[in-house]
Amino acid sequence: MLGSTIQRELAEIMMRELNDPRLTGLPSITRVKVSGDLSIADVYITVMGTVGHQQAVLNALKHSAGMMRTKLTKLLSLRQAPYLKFHLDEQLKKEMAVLELLRKVEQERQQPEPPSETNSDQQQ
Repeated sequence: MLGSTIQRELAEIMMRELNDPRLTGLPSITRVKVSGDLSIADVYITVMGTVGHQQAVLNALKHSAGMMRTKLTKLLSLRQAPYLKFHLDEQLKKEMAVLELLRKVEQERQQPEPPSETNSDQQQ
């Protein structure tokens, strides 16, 4: 519950209030995991672009984490918001790779098999 609320509010803050030139390529928050004691929120993001660009966006978000935490405290009427730790979401990349492999397997299954030489030898 708190994770999804933090996700929604951080997305708004990122869109409306962060003016860092490194924040390009449509960074989006895929999920937020809040620790049991509510002290840390792991924020997972995806960014379109090269690995270098993704790292630049991640660094920009890490740089702005304190300001975003302060805004979250006020927006959510919390005594203290959790510390924000930003991570690139590698899970999404893995899911996309698995889907691509499944697509290739399906394509191979749909292609007709070429006649093998052993079959033609047996027919003669």
